[in-house]
Amino acid sequence: MAIIGPLKLKAQIFCGGEPAIGPGKADLLEAIDREGSISAAGRAMGMSYRRTWLLVDSLNRCWKERMVETTAGGGADKGARLTPFGRTVLDTYRAFEAKLAETTDAPVYRDLLALLRDKPLPPHA
Repeated sequence: MAIIGPLKLKAQIFCGGEPAIGPGKADLLEAIDREGSISAAGRAMGMSYRRTWLLVDSLNRCWKERMVETTAGGGADKGARLTPFGRTVLDTYRAFEAKLAETTDAPVYRDLLALLRDKPLPPHA
């Protein structure tokens, strides 16, 4: 999610009525990549174990291929990782976000900002 001046850009892609990816799910994918574990990624983001797993399940159900793979067991190879497909979706989504942020260079955005107050008027009593 990009906040540029008073503009907040939040790109979400839907699969049917379900959010397939947005800023939060992209952040989760990056945390899984960094932490090597779904539960550790959730902890790092301040999410419950259940919420984290539900988001990963949604990611894996919405896309044509799995985004995250898990390996159970007690060995060094246990944990979670992004699949190559998951990496492609994440990188493409981040590139899309960056492209959206470029719209702030458009004259129409500057024209709209010129009509905006610096701060709101007080509420009516």
